[in-house]
Amino acid sequence: MKSASDGWASGLLGVIIFSGSLPATRVAVADFSPLFLTAARAVIAALLAAVLLAILRQRRPERGDVIPLAVVAAGVVVGFPLLTALALQHITSAHSIVFVGLLPLATAVFGVLRGGERPRPLFWLFSVLGGATVAGFAFSNDGAVSLAGDLLMVAAILLCGLGYAEGARLSRRLGGWQVISWALVLALPPMLLVALATLPASWVGIAPPAWVGLAYVSVFSMLVGFIFWYRALALGGTASVGQLQLLQPFFGLALAAVLLGEPVAWTMVAATGVVVVCVAFARRFA
Repeated sequence: MKSASDGWASGLLGVIIFSGSLPATRVAVADFSPLFLTAARAVIAALLAAVLLAILRQRRPERGDVIPLAVVAAGVVVGFPLLTALALQHITSAHSIVFVGLLPLATAVFGVLRGGERPRPLFWLFSVLGGATVAGFAFSNDGAVSLAGDLLMVAAILLCGLGYAEGARLSRRLGGWQVISWALVLALPPMLLVALATLPASWVGIAPPAWVGLAYVSVFSMLVGFIFWYRALALGGTASVGQLQLLQPFFGLALAAVLLGEPVAWTMVAATGVVVVCVAFARRFA
C-alpha cells in the first residue's frame, strides 16, 4: 500500500513538472526551429544524464535492453518533443495542452500490450470518460482548429504513450531515472549531429523567454520529470498511475494563465472536477 501511495505522489509531482512543457515549448519555438529545439533539449539532458550515471556508477544496460531503450528514446526523447514543437506552429498552446488528456489512454493501451497489465472493465469506462471530458473541453474552448496541428498532436500522444509504457516496463528492473538517462545517452550521437546541423543562423535575435523555455524543457521536461514519472509507473502500475495525466492539461492551462496571462474560464474548473473524479475511480478499479 505504501509503495502504491509513493508511486502516486511521485507521479503527481512528475505531472506538475510536465505541465509546463508545452507552454515552455511554445515560448521556445518562437525563436528556435522545432528540429533544433528537439535536438538541443535532448543533447543538454543527455549530458546531464551521463554525468549523473557516471557519478553514481550505474551499471550499463544489457545488450537486450538496447532496443527497448531505443523505443523509449524514439517516443519521449525525439517523437513527442519534435511533433509537439511542429504542432505548436499550427495551433495555440492551450489547444495543444488539452490533447495531453488523451495520453493516459495511450499509455494504458501500450501498458496492456507491452507490460501485460489487465485493468478491470470499469477502469476503461472511467478512462474513456476522462479522455472524452478533456476532448470536449478542448473543442469547446478553442476555435483555432488546424487539422495538421491536431494530427501532429495525436501522433505525439501515441509515441509518448508507447515510450511511457516501455519505460515503465524497464523501470521495474533498471530503475526509473536510469531508464530515461540511458535512453538520452543512446540518443545523444544522432541528436548532437542534428543540433549542429540546425544551429540558428544568428543568436542575436533570440529573446530571453526562448532561452528560459529551452532550459526548462531540457532540464525538467526531458530529465527531472521522468525521474519521478518512471518511478511512479513502476511503483503504482502503468495503467493506474497513468490516469494522473488527465490532470496535466489543467495544470498546464493554470500555468499558462499565471505565466502568460491567459484567462481561465469557469468551464476549466468544471472540467477539472470531472476529471479528478475520473482519476479517483480509475485508480480504484485499475
